[in-house]
Amino acid sequence: MMKKTGFLGALFLLNFVLTVNAQPSGPVDHVSTLVGTLSKYELSTGNTYPATALPWGMNFWSPQTGKMGDGWMYTYTADKIRGFKQTHQPSPWMNDYGQFSIMPLTGEPVFHEDERASWFSHKAETAKPHYYSVYLADHDVTTEITPTERAAIFRFTFPESKNSFVVTDAFDRGSYIRIIPEENKIVGYTTRNSGGVPENFKNYFVILFDKPFTYFAAVKDGEIANGESEFKGNHAGAIIGFSTTRNEQVHARVASSFISEEQAMLNLKELGNAGFDEIAEKGKARWNDVLGKIKVEDDNIDNLRTFYSNLYRTVLFPRNLSEIDAGGNIIHYSPYNGKILPGYLFTDTGFWDTFRCLFPFLNFIYPSENQKMQEGLVNAYKESGFLPEWASPGHRNIMVGNNSASVVADAYLKGLRGYDIETLWEALKHGANHVHPTVAASGRTGYEPYNQYGYIPNDVKISQNVARTLEYAYDDWTIYRLGKALNKPKKEIEIYAQRAMNYKNLYNPKRKLMAGRATDGSFSDSFEPTDWSRDFTEGNSWHYSWSVFHDPQGLIDLMGGKKEFVNMLDSVFIIPGSRGMKSRSMIHEMREMQVMDMGQYAHGNQPIQHMVYLYNYAGEPWKSQYWAREIMDKLYAATPDGYCGDEDNGQTSAWYVFSALGFYPVCPGSNEYILGSPLFKSVKIELENGKEITIKADQNSKENRYIAEMDLNGKKYTKNYLTHGDLMKGAEINYRMSQIPNKTRGIEEKDFPYSFSNEK
Repeated sequence: MMKKTGFLGALFLLNFVLTVNAQPSGPVDHVSTLVGTLSKYELSTGNTYPATALPWGMNFWSPQTGKMGDGWMYTYTADKIRGFKQTHQPSPWMNDYGQFSIMPLTGEPVFHEDERASWFSHKAETAKPHYYSVYLADHDVTTEITPTERAAIFRFTFPESKNSFVVTDAFDRGSYIRIIPEENKIVGYTTRNSGGVPENFKNYFVILFDKPFTYFAAVKDGEIANGESEFKGNHAGAIIGFSTTRNEQVHARVASSFISEEQAMLNLKELGNAGFDEIAEKGKARWNDVLGKIKVEDDNIDNLRTFYSNLYRTVLFPRNLSEIDAGGNIIHYSPYNGKILPGYLFTDTGFWDTFRCLFPFLNFIYPSENQKMQEGLVNAYKESGFLPEWASPGHRNIMVGNNSASVVADAYLKGLRGYDIETLWEALKHGANHVHPTVAASGRTGYEPYNQYGYIPNDVKISQNVARTLEYAYDDWTIYRLGKALNKPKKEIEIYAQRAMNYKNLYNPKRKLMAGRATDGSFSDSFEPTDWSRDFTEGNSWHYSWSVFHDPQGLIDLMGGKKEFVNMLDSVFIIPGSRGMKSRSMIHEMREMQVMDMGQYAHGNQPIQHMVYLYNYAGEPWKSQYWAREIMDKLYAATPDGYCGDEDNGQTSAWYVFSALGFYPVCPGSNEYILGSPLFKSVKIELENGKEITIKADQNSKENRYIAEMDLNGKKYTKNYLTHGDLMKGAEINYRMSQIPNKTRGIEEKDFPYSFSNEK
C-alpha cells in the first residue's frame, strides 16, 4: 500500500509541477533555490536555505533538516526533514526570529523533532521561489507550499489512513498555542529570537485547515496532552488529526503577524478564496515580473540558470516587515521600541555587505522598492535614534563601518525621492559622530580617535581599526556628496570632505599596503599583510587595502603610479592563499579563499569584491575584463555548491548579476558603473521609467572575454565606465568581443572613472 500510494502521489506531484511550469515559461523556471545549500559551519558554499517566498516578502518558508535553533536549518547533505519552518533568518550566523514549523505525519501522534522526522530525497523534491514540494517517505505524504508576502498555503497529499496528523511547533523560549476545533483552526505565537528585539516581541500565527479535526492535543513542553486545546509556556505545540482516503488532499492556510492575532487573520486574507494552484500561478507571475526586468538570451543554459538563481537571491532581502491594517494603511511593529507605528520598515540586511552593490542594484532596476526602504530607514532612525548597520530585525551588534551613509546617499544621488531626506541627513551626521549606547555596531565605534587622529590607532583598544578607518573615510565622502546635493553650507560639509582622505593616514609606504598604526604614528615592523583579522575584519591587508572606493587615483598616487598600482593588483592573485592561514584560529572565510586557488583573492567575503574592476582606473581595463569573467566562470554555478563563501543577503549574488551585465558599481555615490566583461550575447533591461537598455556582445564566448570595441547609442565609446544618467535615458550598448585584449582602448586619463582626488 505504501509503495502504491507513494507512486500515485508522485504522479500527482509530477502533474502539478508540469502545470506550474507550463509554457510559456519565464525566468523563474531557471531558478533553483537550492543553490548554496551545500554548506556547513566549516565551509560555506553560500550558507543559504531554499527560501520559498515572494520578492522582499515578510515571511519565507523552508524545509528544516537541522535541529531546532540550528542556524543551518537546511543542508543539502541531510536526508531527513523535521518540519517546514516559517523563517526570517538572513544567515546562519545571525540565526532566526519569529519561527514556527508545520509537519504532517501518519501513524502515531508524535511531537519531538527526531521522532516526527522523515527521510526524503532530492529526486522527489522541487525547489522553486514560488513553489516547494517534497515527498516524506516515512509518512507517505507529499507536502507542497506556495506563498504570498505574509501568508502561504500548504497542500498535504495523504495516504489512506485513520491516523493522519499535522504537528505545529511554536518552538521553545516562550510560546503559546490554542486549538479551535469548531473552526478547524490553530492560533498561537512564538517569541524565539536571536536578539535585536524588544521584550514584547511576538510572532502571532494562524493556521486554518479545510478538514475537520477528529483528534487534537496540545503539547506542553514536549508532553502530548490529548484532548487539551491550549498551552502557554516554554515550548508550546499542537497536534491535530483526521482520517484520510488515498491521495486525499488537505490544505492549511497559514499567515502570521508581528502585530497581533487579529492582524494575522487580516494577513490571511492575502490568499482570498484562491486555491493552491491559483496562488502558485500568482506567485510564479510575480517572480517572472520581477526577474523579467532583465531578459537574457544565451546559448548556454547553465549561464541562464546561474544568472536567474543569483537574481532571485538579490531580491529576497531586505525583507518588508510592514503589514496592512483593516483600513488599508501601511503599518509596522517596531523592533526598535516595540510600538505599532505607521509606514514602512525593512530589515534583515547588513550594510557592511549590501552597500557595495545590492543597494545600487535596487537603485538601478527597482528604485520604487528602495524608495520604500529609505522611508523605512527614516522610521528606524525616529524609533531608535540611529540608523541600523545590521538589522535583524532591530539593531544587531555585528560587523563594522557606518555604511548606512552609503545606502542613503547613493539612493538620493541616483534620483530617488518621496521620503524625508532631511531626517536622513540628520541621521547620517548623528551616526558619524556618535555610537549607539548598547549596540556598538550602529553609529561609529571609535569615532573619537578617528576624528582626533584621522585614523583609529591600533593601540587604543579598538579592534579592526584599519577596516573601520577605511570604511569611515568612504562613508564620510558619501556624506559630503549628499550634503552637496542637498545644498548644505560648505562649513557644515567640508569636514566630511577632509575626513574622506583619512585613508591616506594608514598607508604603509614600506609595504605599499594599508596597515595598523599607533597613536605615535608608527607602523609595526612585524606587520604581515597576509595575516588575518586583528586590524582587519574577516580579512587581511591584501583584501582591505583596496577599500578606497571613492579615490582610486589617490591610492594610485600613494603606491607610486599606475604601473606600481597594477603590479600590486596583480600580486593579489600571485601570493599563495595559504599565506596567513596560521595567523589566527581558522575561520571559514580563510578556508574558502584557500580552496579557490586564486591567491589572496577572497571573493567569498565582501571587502575585495570590487578589486578586479580597479584596473580600469590605471589604464589596463583588459585585466578587469579577464578577471571579472574568470570569477564568474570559476566561482559561480547554479548548483548546491554554487557560491565560494557566504552569499550574504544578496550582495554576492548582485555582484554576479551586475558583472554578467558587464559593469559594476565600484563606488556607490559616484553614479558610475565600471566596465568588466559582459557574459551574454544579448540582454534587455526594462527600467521603471519606461526606458530600455539593450546590451549586445557580438562574437561573445568563453574565450572571447575581451572588449575589442564598444559603441554607446551608435557612437564609438572609449571610457572605462558608464554613467547612471546615460543608462536611465535608455541606452544601446554594443560590444565586439575578442580573444585578444585591446591594449589601446581605455588607456587615456579621460577614459578613467571618477576619483575624489581629481575633483578637489
